[in-house]
Amino acid sequence: MPDLKKIGQAVYGWVNERLDLDPVIEHARAKTVPVHKHTFWYYWGGISLCLFLVQVVTGILLMIYYRPGPDAYASVREITYEIHFGWLIRSLHAWSANLMVAAVLVHMFSVFFMKAYQKPREFGWWTGLGLLALCMVFGFSGYLLPMDELSFFATKVGLSIPGIIPGVEPIISKIVRAGPEVNEFTLQRFFTLHVVVLPLLFIPLLAFHLFLIQKHGNALPPAERLKPAAGRKTIPFFPNFMLKDLAVWLIAINVLALLAAFYPWQLGPQADPIKPAPIGIHPEWYFMSQFELLKVVGRFLPGVSGEVAGIGLFTIGMVLWALVPLFDLETTGGRRGRAITYFGLFMLAGLVALTIFGYFDLK
Repeated sequence: MPDLKKIGQAVYGWVNERLDLDPVIEHARAKTVPVHKHTFWYYWGGISLCLFLVQVVTGILLMIYYRPGPDAYASVREITYEIHFGWLIRSLHAWSANLMVAAVLVHMFSVFFMKAYQKPREFGWWTGLGLLALCMVFGFSGYLLPMDELSFFATKVGLSIPGIIPGVEPIISKIVRAGPEVNEFTLQRFFTLHVVVLPLLFIPLLAFHLFLIQKHGNALPPAERLKPAAGRKTIPFFPNFMLKDLAVWLIAINVLALLAAFYPWQLGPQADPIKPAPIGIHPEWYFMSQFELLKVVGRFLPGVSGEVAGIGLFTIGMVLWALVPLFDLETTGGRRGRAITYFGLFMLAGLVALTIFGYFDLK
């Protein structure tokens, strides 16, 4: 029986001689991860990465049978009802997209409340926000691809909202919609955006984000920073934390598999542009807070002025959110640090409340 240990050492030696892996291994062994009552939140970045990898694999499989253009709906129907396990791959792709956005949001708020955006981690915060924005554009562009009734009219409504801003509608019409209405050319542009343009932007930004995490390590929450260095607990990143991270990935994949198997993603009726939009049409849940904010502001300022004011409020909130690292410079707490924390609580409460209220406010 061959000695597997010796074979493994020989293979590693051959590869190491050519790629010089020893410094990488030593860096992984030297890196440590803080252990405290908030360590649980460190895993959400890894969960997001895991779900993104599921997106890549299932997306490639779906591309084999998907046909953008006039036959888009027929191809999705074929995937869902005729291709062996096509329904499962489509459900895994749809559910993992939604779970990935949720995981990224949880990761963002955990970074915020642990103040992991402070010096020298500002670029980690900004690249994370960029990845979240790209995730949401991924979701919006992919939502139209089945060309069923719900996705068609939800996309139509979504594209009409920024069009109320002076000068924006011609840009949307010429570049995004490829015409005055959502049509098969819009679908082709969304497909190109979804499978080519966005991955070309997302993957390098993700690589830079992961590099920053490796460079700066996991941040300590404010309460832990007050403890003396000798009293802080850590565990080695490799293999201890990595094995725990992989175990969390396994849990995430199991949750995803259960959702996809027991709650398969449905395909609605084919979109008919001539018919009126169904009652209660609405965007996906991760756009519901913005959608409801426009409706709430519109009750006080009816018409275009209310919609412009709603977009303005949301834009100001996002700009302030992005600039938080430049305002919160107090590493051990203080009046400004507490004010920033209250701002984060307000944003979180507003996001959750508007999303929930938005579903009760559907008409």
